[in-house]
Amino acid sequence: LVIKLVKCSYLCFELSFCFCVCRYDYQELLHNSSFCLVPRGRRLGSFRFLEALQAACIPVILSNGWELPFSEVIDWRKAAIIGDERLLLQVPSITRSVGRDRILALRQQTQFLWDAYFSSVAKIVLTTLEIIQDRVDSHVSRNHLLWNSLPGGLYALPQFSTDPAQFPFYYAKLGKSPSQQFTAVIHTVTPLQSQISPVVKLIIAVAKSKFCAQIVVLWNCDKPLPPRNKWPSTSVPLTVIQGHTKMMTSRFFPHEVVLTDAVLSLDEDSVLSTNEVDFAFIVWQSFPERIVGYPARSHYWDSSRSRWGYTSKWTNDYSMVLTGAAFYHRYYHFLFTHYVPANLRTTVDRLANCEDILMNFLVSAVTKQPPIKVTQKKQYKETMMTQVSCSAPNPHSLCSALGSKASRWADPDHFAQRQTCMNAFSHWLGFMPLVHSQMRLDPVLFRDQVSILRKKYRDIERL
Repeated sequence: LVIKLVKCSYLCFELSFCFCVCRYDYQELLHNSSFCLVPRGRRLGSFRFLEALQAACIPVILSNGWELPFSEVIDWRKAAIIGDERLLLQVPSITRSVGRDRILALRQQTQFLWDAYFSSVAKIVLTTLEIIQDRVDSHVSRNHLLWNSLPGGLYALPQFSTDPAQFPFYYAKLGKSPSQQFTAVIHTVTPLQSQISPVVKLIIAVAKSKFCAQIVVLWNCDKPLPPRNKWPSTSVPLTVIQGHTKMMTSRFFPHEVVLTDAVLSLDEDSVLSTNEVDFAFIVWQSFPERIVGYPARSHYWDSSRSRWGYTSKWTNDYSMVLTGAAFYHRYYHFLFTHYVPANLRTTVDRLANCEDILMNFLVSAVTKQPPIKVTQKKQYKETMMTQVSCSAPNPHSLCSALGSKASRWADPDHFAQRQTCMNAFSHWLGFMPLVHSQMRLDPVLFRDQVSILRKKYRDIERL
């Protein structure tokens, strides 16, 4: 274990002796060090402290009486070693006694704290304001677990809950599992014309799932709401909510009727069998903090235009799972509504596009992980807008293509808008949160040549 101290004269302090290291690069030295000495500067604190955090170097604090930043909520014992500046010669023996497992844990915590609370002026200010808010509303303040564990206190909004067990990020840490049922939320923008409409078939298929607790139809069409007898009868409760705003972002509003941990977000023209729904839900239970679903997309860096691009090409690589047929935790509805800036949601509503991309950006920014795609399903039908018969003044509205038979997925403007959205969303975050993945989960014995009686999801293979 090496302790390296780099100050104005680039001195390096190792375990037993000092020597000049002017030939070493400062940043390289920081990143290659396990421990970084942080003595007091001109005042009690030290700029070296933030440098060490950024470099994932464990700070060894030598500044007696210094109140570390945000120590009211941050447990610095999980990220730093507090030494005594009067006993400098004891530092080598202290660092030697730190085991490898703890060194890894300390370095990981430094990276989490830097990224969550110190990586920008905006985060420092926001963290300060949120701590003050916790002081004022102490009855709904975040506890230390929320502040000191991924994804951090800024993403765990106490207005939703102060119980860590209510957030998907802490299930594994608390030994908790999500609820065993889901709520299907179907976004509907076309009139209910007959009992053979795609949305009717979808409701019947989803209702047959043994995990389905209820179905919520979000009626976002300008046509009058059909009477109850026009909807199919189901074995689970069917609730129809008439959207007041008729906007795309309303599909992610945290409706009180949704009580289950899992939400199955569906477009009205999604084509899913009961087996596909069941299998995706079982997969989601193992990844409750992520988006798990079927239609996948990817992003790429367009070097010729110096901007992010969006593609729907069929490849093994993906970074988004669209919310037209996907599971995720209901907390993301709350986070989408109360955390995402209003101007971004307004942009999505104005374009009637990109709400699924924005949700993927949000979840990936929180989890730092990719979504999960289940089964290939090349036959996934992206036929939204093929039979739109609503009307609206906005030419980009979901209901603007009166009588149109053309799919918006074939519209070049649709993809151009989505690329513009991606760059706007990455600008908001200050980085590109999407993570590429090639993992795809299929049912066990999906393609094996075995008896059909041994296959749990028998009809998926025929789709």
